[in-house]
Amino acid sequence: MSKGRLEAFSDAVIAIAMTIMVLELQVPHEPTFEALRELWPIFFSYVLSFVHLGIYWNNHHHMLQVGKIVDGRVLWANLHLLFWLTLVPFATAWMGETSFGALPTAAYGTVLFFSAVAYTILVVALIRAPGQHEALADAIGSDRKGRSSLLGYLVAIPVAFVAPAVSVAIYVVVAAQWFVPDRRMERALGR
Repeated sequence: MSKGRLEAFSDAVIAIAMTIMVLELQVPHEPTFEALRELWPIFFSYVLSFVHLGIYWNNHHHMLQVGKIVDGRVLWANLHLLFWLTLVPFATAWMGETSFGALPTAAYGTVLFFSAVAYTILVVALIRAPGQHEALADAIGSDRKGRSSLLGYLVAIPVAFVAPAVSVAIYVVVAAQWFVPDRRMERALGR
């Protein structure tokens, strides 16, 4: 099965999620810095989510460049990932609009956690696709960054009920570790 449609569909869904988020940003009604300052939680939430979605798009692209085979399980695993990624705009808006309220910040972390779980499922489905080139499994390796991301989100969710700012800091740290594109896939492509 060709992976071209899977890539194109995924790119479109992620692009739409990013667009929905920017459409949620409201223009201040006053031409003052104070009016802008009031929007900082919403804008910061947008930037954080844009970075997270960009990371998923980037890593998804690299992974599919290394993986050559797509089967039905991969298609369903990819849809599962896209489901969670399409919830990012909702969680982003709720967290930003409430200035990082405890429940919305925990909900944001829950969406990020299940997005990471879905990505992990997609990786496993791709590796196990019949006839898949072994370069993908070699490139993924032990996936320490993936496991540490899951752990970070899992810790941040309950912490949000005690200290939402700490949870947001954890979300930033997880994103920061992925901000530099994953070189494992680039090395696998170079082989």
